[in-house]
Parts: sequence; C-alpha cells; structure tokens
Amino acid sequence: MNFEPDTDLTAIREGVAKLCANFDDAYWREHDANHEFPMDFYNALADDGWIGIALPEEYGGSGAGITEASILLEEVAASGAAMNGASAIHISVFGANPVVKHGSAEMKAKYLPRVAKGELHVAFGVTEPDAGTDTTSIKTRARRDGDHYIVNGQKVWTTKAPFCEKVLLLTRTKPIEECARRTDGLTLFFADLQVPEVDIRPIPKMGRNAVVSCETRYTDLRVAVEDRVGEEGKGFQYLLDGLNPERILIASEALGIGRAALRKAVGYANERVVFGHPIGKNQGVAFPLATAYAHLKAAELAIREASWRYDNGLPCGEHANIAKLLAADAAFEAADAAMQTHGGFGYATEYDVERYFKESRLMRIAPVPQEMVLNYVSEHVLGLPRSYGGK
Repeated sequence: MNFEPDTDLTAIREGVAKLCANFDDAYWREHDANHEFPMDFYNALADDGWIGIALPEEYGGSGAGITEASILLEEVAASGAAMNGASAIHISVFGANPVVKHGSAEMKAKYLPRVAKGELHVAFGVTEPDAGTDTTSIKTRARRDGDHYIVNGQKVWTTKAPFCEKVLLLTRTKPIEECARRTDGLTLFFADLQVPEVDIRPIPKMGRNAVVSCETRYTDLRVAVEDRVGEEGKGFQYLLDGLNPERILIASEALGIGRAALRKAVGYANERVVFGHPIGKNQGVAFPLATAYAHLKAAELAIREASWRYDNGLPCGEHANIAKLLAADAAFEAADAAMQTHGGFGYATEYDVERYFKESRLMRIAPVPQEMVLNYVSEHVLGLPRSYGGK
C-alpha cells in the first residue's frame, strides 16, 4: 500500500476548495432558506470543467475515475456547501453513467458533450411511492407503439426536476408476473422531462432545500425508441452498474459534511469562553469531537479503498457499501457533536450546524438506507440467509 500524497488528487482538492471559497456559508444559508437552486455555483464548476470530470474524454470530459470524482464531491461538501452543493452537481458528475456504458453511439454523441459542459441537466426517475428500495415493484409502464413507447406512471424524489431537460427513467415494459425473475422486464429511457405530458411538483422537505426534490407524473409521454438506453428489459442490470460508484460518491459527500461540521465545532470550542476558559478545554466537549474525527478518518480509508478497487476493475460491492455505511454514520455523529458543542446556538441558522445536522441525517436514508447496506453485508459477505425480497 502507498499512502504518499498524490499530486493530482491534491491539485483537485486545492482547485475545488479555491473555487468553493467564492460561495460562503451565507450564500448556502440564503439559497437553502429561499429554496433557490445555486445556479451560479453550478455554472462556476461547469466553466472550470469539473462537471465532466468522470465522463470520457472523447465526449468532452476529463476521463478521470471515481476516486477523482469522489474527491471533487467531498471538497464541495466540506466547503460548507454540504448536500445543497453536492446534490446540485452529483447526477451531472456521474448520473449519465448508464448512457456512457449502454447508450447507443448516437445517444452518446448527442448528449454526453452537453452533460460534460454542464449545459444538459439530467434527473433520475426510479423511486416510486410504493416502490422505494423494492425497485422491481415499480408500476410506471412503457408500452411499445411503433417507433415510440408510451409511458404512464409516477415517480418521487426526482432531484432538481424543474431544471432538467432529460430524465433517466426506469419503467416496466413487461408485467412482473410474466417474468422469470423480478429483475426482468425493466427498461431504462433517456426521456424528455420539460414537456406537457410530465407534471412536476416539489415535495416539501426538512432540509437540502436549495436543491428541490419532486414528484413527477407521466401521462402518455411518448419516448422515441432511439432514446431507450440499451436493450428492452435489461434496465435493472444497467442500474446495477452504477450502484457501487454511487455509494462511493455519497460516502464522500457525507465525509465532506462531517469535515465541515467538525471544523465549525472546533472553531467554536476554541473561541467560546465559559467559566473562564474555552469550552474545548472540557473533555465533555473535546472527546466527542475527537471521537467524531477518528470515525471520519476510518470512513475515509474505507472510501479510498472502495474507489481504488472500482477504478482498478476489482470487485468492490462489499467495500462501496461499507464505505457508505461508515461515512453516513460518521457524518451524522460529527454534525450531532457540532450541534451539542454549540449548545442553544446550534439551533440558530446563523451558525450553520443545524443545516449540516439535517443534511447529514439524509445520508443515512438515501440513496439506500443503512439497513439495506447491512442486508447486503449479511447476505453477500457473511453468507447469511437473505431476509427480504422474492425470487
């Protein structure tokens, strides 16, 4: 193993941190309070070429790996942007991966250069009200009609849908009862989103309000056959290609939030004087922060191993899932410790830790809850009987 600093990764950290310094805590506080998408932040990253970091060079990207992309998203979150900043670019950075791997040559040439430039925003339409982690139970249907498909259904938690021209939309093209396996009969489309056949409605939520989450309803949406990603009926397999890297990126974002929260807490603990000395002198304050730091460092090592394995073509399902599990818990622990360190002021928006607290809590739920990660480890790593799902 080699733990020497990597000059390329250091350059990414420094470059992203320098850019993010132009968007301070007040910026994110204001955009979160006003439910306003951080478009100028997004455009600044796009203009600097960061959006296309993981896209192939032939389509205008940098051709970098998940390690580089994870560093980018970690630094965005760590700047104080937290999930509002990371979610603004997350899908653009890696969400188009199914198109990269399984899209036609025409589809890739048409769309990927625009994604790399930051011109084309892409949403992800998978989750449904009655099918959260049970993806194979989705009810959104796509019926073939000549050289088009007709799509009807409903999705929830579609991130930044009002700003997205296209959506990677998972549908069922064959009834589940006619399939040999539950994962068969699902088809992925790169569909239009800003059309009359799609109704987009924001979902009021606890936090990360600069980036809207939406309910989307599809009523007789016509999708051209050429906008189908890969083969009909194999959409679930295409989604699986993106699960491990997504977990790695989410883990990195959680790590960044934890770093931001810890930075705030340590600064406050050094400055706040009670009973004649800084509160950081009290072990009751210092030890939780030191413990949070240790857990963030452990999570970071898990993330680095997972991304290295992915970039080198090695199996990484165990490592990506464990990285997500550890980082999400460590981020929330750090945010909770920061809240406790600030006492009553932690509840005040001007100190920002309440924002980190709310956004770090999300990481333990999405895009996969901690319990499903433990299901994976129980079954696929430890060899215990599967506790959920059907055939």
